[in-house]
Amino acid sequence: MEKRAAGEDELVECIRDGIAGSRHAEPRTGLTTAMPPESEIVPFKGFTDNLIPIRFVDSLSDDDLRHLNDLLPWKCFVADMQGRRFGNAAWLGKRCEPQVIPDRRIILLNERFDLSDKHVLEVGCFEGIHTIGLAKYAQKVTGVDSRIENVVKTMVRCGFFSVHPTVVKCDVEARPLDYGLLAADVVHHVGVLYHLRDPVSHLLDLRNFASLGVMVDTHCAEEHEATEIYESAGRQFRYKRYPEDRADHFSGMYDHAKWLLLEDIVALLKEAGFDHVEIAERRAEPNGARALLFAHKV
Repeated sequence: MEKRAAGEDELVECIRDGIAGSRHAEPRTGLTTAMPPESEIVPFKGFTDNLIPIRFVDSLSDDDLRHLNDLLPWKCFVADMQGRRFGNAAWLGKRCEPQVIPDRRIILLNERFDLSDKHVLEVGCFEGIHTIGLAKYAQKVTGVDSRIENVVKTMVRCGFFSVHPTVVKCDVEARPLDYGLLAADVVHHVGVLYHLRDPVSHLLDLRNFASLGVMVDTHCAEEHEATEIYESAGRQFRYKRYPEDRADHFSGMYDHAKWLLLEDIVALLKEAGFDHVEIAERRAEPNGARALLFAHKV
């Protein structure tokens, strides 16, 4: 029997579970579906904003696309040129509109680094929305995620867009890390740092990931919120403790995360060898303060 590569067994099981689950539902026009129609949190069609050409979706019948949407537990969606949903909303009030490709932050990243001849590492690929956007600019894209279902969904979505990144299951807090896999020119790092239990070690690790620079978009602690202290890299850092639920696809892999002060994030990036750190945005969001940073090695 042919031996599968590392991670392939998990990939096959994830796909098999999705297909098996789809067989327990009522058929719709000769097709099976994983969920009953009432599980469609938002409409299947009729979208008019953020329509995007999707090479191998635009030509699908409604029944085929509905079936595709039901095969995997999608938590975000895009709309094809017919205004049809590819994917699904997370829940009412969460990712209930077609996502934009490319995301505006990817445009800013390209303006700063000219990705046309660069290899980009995407930390936390989720369901491939940013992966596809990066592939429109970068010469090569590697996406990693700690959840195997996100790896599968990213592969599927990218395939239907006819883009072909390398996508691998990888928990960036696990040890040992495969630094060869994670080595790139530029790192795209959105919505991950505030899910980590040891963000200090991870920020210092970025020196091994990026030869040129990194974009980090993350929540951070306000001064009055950083009421707890932990030790990492031989020093103490203040942080805001944020509870995590691993069963939630939008949470981290551990029971809590540590939100660092923005000034410490900047200092750690500089310590990691990124001599120039630009705070491009500071935003007040419902869950807390958030910042967008671009860090460059000189």
